[in-house]
Amino acid sequence: MSEPFRTRRFQPIAPELRPHRSRSAARVIITDGDSVLLLADTDPGLPGTRWWVTPGGGIDPGETPLTAAVREIEEETGLVVDAARLLGPVATRTVVHGYSDQVLSQTEAFFVLTVAERFDPDAAGLTPDEQITLDGWAWHPLDDLASIAGPVWPSDLAELAALGATPERWPVDLGRVEESTLPLD
Repeated sequence: MSEPFRTRRFQPIAPELRPHRSRSAARVIITDGDSVLLLADTDPGLPGTRWWVTPGGGIDPGETPLTAAVREIEEETGLVVDAARLLGPVATRTVVHGYSDQVLSQTEAFFVLTVAERFDPDAAGLTPDEQITLDGWAWHPLDDLASIAGPVWPSDLAELAALGATPERWPVDLGRVEESTLPLD
């Protein structure tokens, strides 16, 4: 049985003893057309880990993927947007994250939000767990994501951002992937 994601303690656990959790999530690719806004995430149980992700997170009871995406944008960036501005879902996938304290299987829906200009995120709405794990943000050029220090998840982010222009392809099924700070095996 899956335990709620938001019961993390961030204390390393022997890999074979990590609890397994699952949830549905919404992620948002925020772009100005040339760059994408990414958040730096960490695993406090493995000091020195850092990777880049799109804003987003778990879908709460009673939410749709779209309403969760709008809420997550506001919580993680401070930007308030009308749901009609989001494109998608442009893609879906199941991702498994092996962290030092848990294994999370997450079914994700990706949306695209195009903004007229870059903005500086406001971290005031971060949850207590996000205040522990998130370590900054940056706008990164879409055509230069491979040069970023640390992993970018999802690894095919530039291609996903481009899906906003091809609604006839939505949603693209990206299958099942693993993105882990501590591998599953």
